[in-house]
Amino acid sequence: MMNIPLSLYIHIPWCIQKCPYCDFNSHKLKSESDYQAYIDHLLTDLRKDIPLTAGRPVHSVFIGGGTPSLIPSDLIHTLLNKIRQEIPFEADAEITIEANPNSADAERFKGYQQAGINRISIGVQSFQADKLARLGRVHNVQEAIEAAQLAKSLNLRSFNLDLMHGLPEQSLEDALSDLNQAILLAPPHLSWYQLTIEPNTLFGSRPPVLPDDDILWDIYQQGHQLLSQAGYQQYETSAYSKPGLQCQHNLNYWRFGDYLGIGCGAHGKLTQTDNTIIRTIKTRHPQGYLAGRYLEKQYTVESSELPFEFFMNRFRLFEATPKNDFCQRTFLPLSSVQAQIDEALQKGYLTEDKNNWYLTGHGKLFLNSLLEIFL
Repeated sequence: MMNIPLSLYIHIPWCIQKCPYCDFNSHKLKSESDYQAYIDHLLTDLRKDIPLTAGRPVHSVFIGGGTPSLIPSDLIHTLLNKIRQEIPFEADAEITIEANPNSADAERFKGYQQAGINRISIGVQSFQADKLARLGRVHNVQEAIEAAQLAKSLNLRSFNLDLMHGLPEQSLEDALSDLNQAILLAPPHLSWYQLTIEPNTLFGSRPPVLPDDDILWDIYQQGHQLLSQAGYQQYETSAYSKPGLQCQHNLNYWRFGDYLGIGCGAHGKLTQTDNTIIRTIKTRHPQGYLAGRYLEKQYTVESSELPFEFFMNRFRLFEATPKNDFCQRTFLPLSSVQAQIDEALQKGYLTEDKNNWYLTGHGKLFLNSLLEIFL
């Protein structure tokens, strides 16, 4: 059996309303009656993909969206139980669900825990009322604080707070205030990322006024220092955790592991026993998915594309990149990228020793330029 970990991503496509910055595959909820039917379709979708897993157990599960916490905990319990009947989970599998603060009541969170969920990721984004309103969020500041406190009280394996910076008209003081409030709540994991304006969003068509580059740099530098002083370690471009509490699901993505993707618009990457890598893309819209049209596209990744794909993921992580991982996960020899590696070393983006490559401070700052070498 191959030793590449296998994760499972489950996409729940509905939200109460669409946020103006969001380019994820999410749709405004019209009827809660769709939940049960959708779960049935998720299971059928999963069964169709299981032959592509090479008999491996699931290493981690991530239920994302959309807003998965709109779905009652008893239905999540049913879904996970039925998935376990189709494919085994590793004994210590990390199982995460995303939740919005306004759907964080004690019974619902306890129900998720009883269903086997051991990690909750809470979409806070800001602890300031004016910023939440500008972002179109449906929760308030107190609900965000109470959701974090509730997650902490359950003694889960971990919980995460999602927090954004570089928000419309945000000052350095605003951004650091948000971080200080998050640190007070003591999440084991914090996703702290900069707002970007994406096409095909409301912000894309009517862009807000964002902080200038100097303010953004100050926010990042001082915010990073604040988090470091509070005991958080940055292990990925936008991810911080207490020691040993990194998100295992996302680590598997970034280490170029495998994942099944089920649900609307979900993507999958699945290594086959003949050393090919298959990618799957599922139907984006709930209407088509609920009609039983799951698979939009499936293709084998060309070997010429694998170096860029591997490094695009791997160099997001601030850890050593084992040279053996490149060979074992792309099935290519080191000689296939030696010229590009030499260029990256010469430009100061990387250093290396016998077994590993290391991203330098210069490489972190100019990651896009580094990755272009492998195109």
